Amino acid sequence: MSKPVVREPLRRNSRANRARILATARKELGRNPDVTLEELARAAGVVRRTLFGHFPGRAALLEALAEEASETLRLAVAAGVEREKENSAEWALARLVFSMWPVGDRYRLLLALARRDLGVERVAEVLAPARTETTAVLERGQRDGVFQSHLPAAVLSAGLEAMTVALLEAVNTGALEDDGGIRVALTTLIAAGVPEERARVVVEAVASSTAIAESVVDD
Repeated sequence: MSKPVVREPLRRNSRANRARILATARKELGRNPDVTLEELARAAGVVRRTLFGHFPGRAALLEALAEEASETLRLAVAAGVEREKENSAEWALARLVFSMWPVGDRYRLLLALARRDLGVERVAEVLAPARTETTAVLERGQRDGVFQSHLPAAVLSAGLEAMTVALLEAVNTGALEDDGGIRVALTTLIAAGVPEERARVVVEAVASSTAIAESVVDD
């Protein structure tokens, strides 16, 4: 007996439901980290059975968000790296921050939930593409003398990553205004050893080249 053919409209509808549930989860988890799956289903405009058909539990939903974040981050990093091969290390580092910030901003709640729900190891996997490329840029900058070399590049990269996650969480709580990553890029360059005045020049130039309208705010 031949297997029944699943109609393409049904597949499209299923994909659309899944995408809507994930988008709703990012939004609602940002408002209330303890939101239930039933509440998410209502917010997404689907019945409970539909949500549980895609994600049988909270862990499955968060894992799907983590996978989505990992792939989006990988693509963002790859695009930023390809554009910055010929630029200085300090420019490349700032550009990397600007490439990653929209992804981090989109999933900052996922990072905030990481310790409780996903675990440190899974979050490390999600951030691996960014960490690898940041380390490579830092190594180049240390060789060129534009970044401090008192720490190994891998250790410095881990420190900058922790700082970025903390800043993402500060945006999530409202303690820091989201300016498209400008302050984070500036802070990252300074933390890497670039003098503040030079860091501001680089960040303003990179921000301008990436069509970010805001100017670096003087403290």
